[in-house]
Amino acid sequence: MRVLVTGGTGSVGRAAVARLVASGHDVLVVGRRPDMDAPGAAYAVCDITDFGGVREAVRGCDAVVHLAAVPSPGGVRGPELFRANALGTFHVFEAAAQEGIRRVVQASSINAFGAFFGVVPLEPRYFPIDEEHPTYTTDPYSFSKEVVERIADYYWRREGLSSVSLRLPGVRRAPTDPQKIERWRQRRDAARALVGELAAMDEAARVERLRPIREWADAYRALRPHEPGAEARGARALPRPDGPLLWVYIQRFDFWAIVDDRDSAQAIERGLTADYEGSHALFVNDRHNALGCDTRTLARLFFPKVHEWKRPVAGSESLVSIAKAEELIGFDPEHPVGGW
Repeated sequence: MRVLVTGGTGSVGRAAVARLVASGHDVLVVGRRPDMDAPGAAYAVCDITDFGGVREAVRGCDAVVHLAAVPSPGGVRGPELFRANALGTFHVFEAAAQEGIRRVVQASSINAFGAFFGVVPLEPRYFPIDEEHPTYTTDPYSFSKEVVERIADYYWRREGLSSVSLRLPGVRRAPTDPQKIERWRQRRDAARALVGELAAMDEAARVERLRPIREWADAYRALRPHEPGAEARGARALPRPDGPLLWVYIQRFDFWAIVDDRDSAQAIERGLTADYEGSHALFVNDRHNALGCDTRTLARLFFPKVHEWKRPVAGSESLVSIAKAEELIGFDPEHPVGGW
């Protein structure tokens, strides 16, 4: 299969291209920079906001993996971010449709749910979170990811172009440096100890321990810290509370979901080759939460207002369900991040 990969030199793209090349696919990678290469694949310069360039790149391909985007909201103005992510995605799907391509895999984000970068507090309706849960985006980056999923829906309705939009959380590359591995383990173990301390407290004491962190997080997010002008709005001036516990609490907004880059690459390849039709958003992450803690305990401590469970979870099973990805494309994570 000849596959076009946009953004194939990024953190997700490198692992995806390596896997596709190893599987025998003929891969063309495109990106904006002229000084890049992609081992085992051809490389060409193309800006996805230039429709003519995208149309030329797509010509002769059998499928498209669309990863090119503004990868995070830091320091990018909303209109610029939205233009790159939404218009670029529209160009990719339109070019694919005009060339008769019937399969696109694109990187959406867990942020299409709306929690991590959102500027207002958000409580899930139930756990584990799945694709049926309503989204609640309140920042430009997350909204752009919600919109790219709707673009995929549009092209299924209009053109019969099947696709999956992978709602990836933080994608991590396994460290090879023993010192980095040890630092990761120490941080994880310290986080587990803090969760254990919180679980042992009575409710009143726990609420008081978490109160300054919750108040800081709500105030900080309301100041839109990831958008230009954050310093003028005072986001940088807010004094940070307890460091280790804050690190645990901040991950609450992604529900402690994480994925190894090799498993994100697996999901991308399976999205290309699996037998399905339609447009589907899929959560793709590790089976377990990043801390390796008991999941019901994490939910009880950090989401005390959420009482509905759509199905039982056991041990450290993730609060973000991958059941749909397992069923539709056969996703089967093989590299648990907690095992580093």
